[in-house]
This record gives sequence, structure tokens and C-alpha cells, in this order.
Amino acid sequence: MRSYRQLTTEQRYHMYGLKKAGYKQAAIALEIGVHKSTVSREFRRNKGQRGWRPKQAQQMRDARRRGSAIGKQFARQDWNIVERLIRQDMSPEQVAARLKLEETLSISHETIYMHIYADKRADVVKKRVLAIGREIR
Repeated sequence: MRSYRQLTTEQRYHMYGLKKAGYKQAAIALEIGVHKSTVSREFRRNKGQRGWRPKQAQQMRDARRRGSAIGKQFARQDWNIVERLIRQDMSPEQVAARLKLEETLSISHETIYMHIYADKRADVVKKRVLAIGREIR
């Protein structure tokens, strides 16, 4: 089975040229070496008011990538619970285990670490975690 790879900018511009030349979606897919459903999904998912354009499609893809950053699935109140427990001298491993045991929240300790290092406002929390013995990566 083939591994999934996203379309590149070059492939999008190639698709644009072939589409302008009148090629059908199946022929475009064959030419650029992807499945025809990939081409169909690309045209459907990334079109704007003036149709599908490669630059706009790439920008829409980039915006989706930025929006899917780690930890976005947890609400602010979930992070407040995590931060409160860390302030009580618990390590991220202990926090994750406690929340799982209490069936409050299912979150991994690695996600907690990533949140702490990414959060600019978490200086106090970061210092607390580092004081427990975890180094900044």
C-alpha cells in the first residue's frame, strides 16, 4: 500500500496548467502520479469564489495545517485543570495519570509538556515543571 503524501506546490501548478488545457480529472491524476480522488478532492476542497487556483489552494492548505496544532482539542478549562495540578508540585506524568484515574480528562504527559513549552504565559508553570527535574528540549 502506498503511503499518503500531500500535494506539493509544483503539483498544484501542474494541475492548473493541465486543467486550463482541458484535461479531465482522471487524466490530470495520471499525469501527476496521484489517485483521481486526490485531484477531485483538491478541486472541491480548495476552491474559492473564482474557482480553483493553485496559489489559493496552497494558502488554504497552509491555514488548515496551522489550525491543527497540537493540543487544540482541549478547551481552556481543561488546561486550567492541568495547570492547577502542576502548580501543586505534580509532574506532567503525575497529572496525566491522576486525570486518567479520576476519569476527568484523557491527556498524555507529552501533550502537557508540549503545551507548557508552547505557552508563552506559562512561565510560572514551566519553572515549576523544570524544578521537578525535566529539562527544556
